[in-house]
Amino acid sequence: MRRVIVRYIVKPGQEGVNEKPVRVVCDEPHQTQPTGLRYATFRPDDGRTFAHVAVAVAETLHQRIPLLQVAAFRRFTDGIAGRCEIPPQTAEADQIGSYRLFGN
Repeated sequence: MRRVIVRYIVKPGQEGVNEKPVRVVCDEPHQTQPTGLRYATFRPDDGRTFAHVAVAVAETLHQRIPLLQVAAFRRFTDGIAGRCEIPPQTAEADQIGSYRLFGN
């Protein structure tokens, strides 16, 4: 599996502006069901930090990135720079352990 975490901080007043398209990004896969994608977005207590976690399961590793198949995600990323105080920072992540976070 490939695991990617993207973290950024939006400018003051941009929290709701950013959250709206994030919700659309999370809703679209429920309808389109892209193969091999597991995805979640989190916002810690500070309210301005967002963390996106995307997992590409084994059967899609030969594909580019399944999240890029989600049209709402592509639209979301078009305007991200203007909403951010600290731009998105992407990191590959090794899973140390989990309990049912992304399935079995």
